[in-house]
Amino acid sequence: MVKLGLHVSIAGAMANSVERAQALGCDTFQIFTRSPRVWAAKPIEPSVADSFTKALAASGIGPVVDHMPYLPNPAAEKPEIYDRSIATLTEELNRCAMLKIPYLVTHLGHHGEEGHKKGQERVIAAIGHALDNAEGNTMILLENTANEKNTVGGTFTDVGAIADGLGREARVGFCFDTCHAAAAGYDLKGHGAATVFGWFADEAGDLSRLKVIHLNDMKGGVGSHLDRHEHIGLGSLGEETIRDVLTFPKISHCSFIMETPSDDRRDDAGNMAVARRLAGM
Repeated sequence: MVKLGLHVSIAGAMANSVERAQALGCDTFQIFTRSPRVWAAKPIEPSVADSFTKALAASGIGPVVDHMPYLPNPAAEKPEIYDRSIATLTEELNRCAMLKIPYLVTHLGHHGEEGHKKGQERVIAAIGHALDNAEGNTMILLENTANEKNTVGGTFTDVGAIADGLGREARVGFCFDTCHAAAAGYDLKGHGAATVFGWFADEAGDLSRLKVIHLNDMKGGVGSHLDRHEHIGLGSLGEETIRDVLTFPKISHCSFIMETPSDDRRDDAGNMAVARRLAGM
């Protein structure tokens, strides 16, 4: 039986995220450990980390997944942005260590005029530096993107090249976003989960290294390069494709986490209910 979860807020207190996840019926969940829209982050006090880890242990929920904030760009050409991105990635790994979070999802950034290959090299160096200088043993999960202009990580081959460049299978794994994959041109609806995840295994890496599925429907079409998430079953992927992903046996070990909207059409609880129905739970 798959583990289903949502991205939940830490507003008010870090430990509040556990309570919110419980209220939504999550088996697993994802957070930002700080505001994702600014560089600066308030340090995590030991008492805050202690409250979070105790609440988590009492809940029986897990694993928890942390997501990198939006501003860092590990493929950046500008030295000041690149250096700041490495520092933030290192800091986020340290925050995960304090909170005993096993997985940190990161996007792979956008390259500059020096080109895609140089962007790949920068990402490999940035993640390697962070792993070498951070505490703990949190695994970094490389997330595929919608393959927008100048993106790094927009193809499965691209993600695989970065993973191969890093090595470190004990510390580097994968996060697969269903919306991003289809927007990049991998037709989950047309070809089916078995075929698309087979491509991922061939081009990126063994599916045992895939730890998290971002289970998102999509507003755009296949190959649109539009990173816009939609409610489960209400977008271009639709219920049958989401069911196909949820019931594909070779990824049943993953945590399935929704990053769906919450609006007047449906809230988080509504998306959880639909996902559970489609998973046959």
